[in-house]
Amino acid sequence: MSNASNNQGRAYEYICLLTLEREIKQYRNVKIEINSSYEAAKSAWLSIDTELQNTLAQSANAAVETIFDMEPLIIEDGNDQLNLKIQKDSEGEAGDVRDILIIRRNIKWEIGLSIKHNHFAVKHSRLSPTIDFGKKWFDVACSDTYWDSVNPIFDFLKEQKKNGLKWSELADKENDVYIPLLRAFIDEIKNSYQTHSDIPKKMVEYLLGEFDFYKVISLDNKKVTQIQTYNLRGTLNQPSKTEKAKITVPISALPTRIISLDFKPNSTNTVEFYMDNGWQFSFRIHNASTKVETSLKFDVQIIGMPATIISINCLWNR
Repeated sequence: MSNASNNQGRAYEYICLLTLEREIKQYRNVKIEINSSYEAAKSAWLSIDTELQNTLAQSANAAVETIFDMEPLIIEDGNDQLNLKIQKDSEGEAGDVRDILIIRRNIKWEIGLSIKHNHFAVKHSRLSPTIDFGKKWFDVACSDTYWDSVNPIFDFLKEQKKNGLKWSELADKENDVYIPLLRAFIDEIKNSYQTHSDIPKKMVEYLLGEFDFYKVISLDNKKVTQIQTYNLRGTLNQPSKTEKAKITVPISALPTRIISLDFKPNSTNTVEFYMDNGWQFSFRIHNASTKVETSLKFDVQIIGMPATIISINCLWNR
């Protein structure tokens, strides 16, 4: 992600936080936790121009009422304080993809929002000579067969890096790097799955995090804020003491089987991963810098979801 995109994403987190605070205040006591992530988001907000600020504010405004309709515990009349906070980026690396937390400590309740600005990407995981992706993704260490396959590729990249080459200067990066690296990646997952049947479930938990959440996506050009519900463990959509949610959020089943894992047709850099219960992902590998590095990044996208993950389009006031 470019610095500009990252900055806009942080700015969007900031205005979503402030909008939640403003609207929740009408119902109950609310407080924002001031931490380093809050300060970074505020700084990003102050760095963007007024036009973009207005755009992001419209987007945040559009989402709030729908969130309230799904989560009556936010606006339940109570004497306790509701807390809002922006999480550190390191939480995402540790398995928590939620950017904003909405917390009521006295009833030990919280929900989280994953905030996205003009993109749907899931993760930006990497493959490198020092990353055991199997251990990190689904708790099964990569085999010697995998390392025997990928180490020559990374050795080749080390040599090109030493020579100061750019990716564009490699004679055939598809056949020398992308294809053999992705083939080793595919084979390793398939081989691990033969002895560890819970890999489909663990893969989704790795990609989507350890906690249920709502994904809030600003689609500026369409003037729409889309909210997607990831209620995999049944922790979202809880009733308050006095009312049920106006919008029902179903629980979605995690996958139990791998149906297909292979290259996307006519592609040298993208793998498609199909599982049962409606889960489908694509993994596009790419070089994240101009000059050759030994680490390559995945752009992971959800290309198919269970029907129980609902998407709600919240139109902006025009």
